[in-house]
Amino acid sequence: MALRKFVRPEPGRVPAAVLAVLVHLVFFAFLIFGLNWKTESPEGMMVDLWSSLPPAPAKTAPPPPPKPIEPAPEVKPPETKPLPQPEPLPKPETPPPSKPDIAIKEKTEKPKPEKKPLENKQQLEKERKEKELQEKKEQEQREKERKEKAEKEQKEKERKEEEQREKERKEKEQKEKERKEKAEKERKEKERKEEEQREKERKEKEQKEKERKEKAEKERKEKEQQARVAAEVEQLRREQEERDRLQAEAAAQARLAKEIDEYKARILAKIRRNIVMPQDLPGNPVVEFDVTVLPGGDILDVRLRKSSGFTAFDSAVERAIALSKPLPLPPDPALFPKFRNLSVKVHYLE
Repeated sequence: MALRKFVRPEPGRVPAAVLAVLVHLVFFAFLIFGLNWKTESPEGMMVDLWSSLPPAPAKTAPPPPPKPIEPAPEVKPPETKPLPQPEPLPKPETPPPSKPDIAIKEKTEKPKPEKKPLENKQQLEKERKEKELQEKKEQEQREKERKEKAEKEQKEKERKEEEQREKERKEKEQKEKERKEKAEKERKEKERKEEEQREKERKEKEQKEKERKEKAEKERKEKEQQARVAAEVEQLRREQEERDRLQAEAAAQARLAKEIDEYKARILAKIRRNIVMPQDLPGNPVVEFDVTVLPGGDILDVRLRKSSGFTAFDSAVERAIALSKPLPLPPDPALFPKFRNLSVKVHYLE
């Protein structure tokens, strides 16, 4: 039977199912034991005689009384977070058992021949099943309406909760906005005061820096003035010393130049004394020699730089240079570099 197919019971369905089963049992008992089976005297009828009677129908055992439908064992649903429970629905009122169809038919229909007990039981069973089917449909319809109502109430509750949450969210956002605006205002005020303080400190620092720079500039100018005066004095002193030095150097240079010219004249005179002049040379030919002199007056090398055009005169001068060693040199060793590479220029005629 369809009533035996159960799904996981929802809260509140088990008591309703038990109540429906009890009502069905009471109704079945009333049908079986409460009916007044009236037997009326049969009316006269025509009967056909047969040579042989049809075999008697086999006696069938009456159907066993319907077993009471045991309620399905309550299955505990898995523990979940508690959800807001919908308002309890009123228990469906079980309609009072309708009067047996047989009794109604007895009042409305004309008397019929008495049916056999087997046919009566089958008819009752059929009516019972139809009744159960009808009640099942009604129960399902009520359950559907209950679920729809519960679902509608749940949605309405969720809508109200969502509206409440939205309201709380907006209130929270508004409070947060006000808090941020207040914090922003306080922050700007704090920044303004800090900026004013920094500006004040900056101006004070600039003023102090200005005064320090002015003082430093004054001191610098004073020092520069002092340094300029000292520099001018020092410059005058150095200029005087330079003039003195130049004068001394000029005097020394003049003295040295005089001494160098004097010793070069001595060298040239010594060389001329040693020249054996060739006779009757035309004009006044000139010959030049480069002489490398060693410290002490020795001659290291003699090279002809410019010939006079007369070989006899050139050779005579070269021999005279070789015979003139050691050459006369000044006693001051500082003057020797002036005589290391000596240029000797001899004229035929003095």
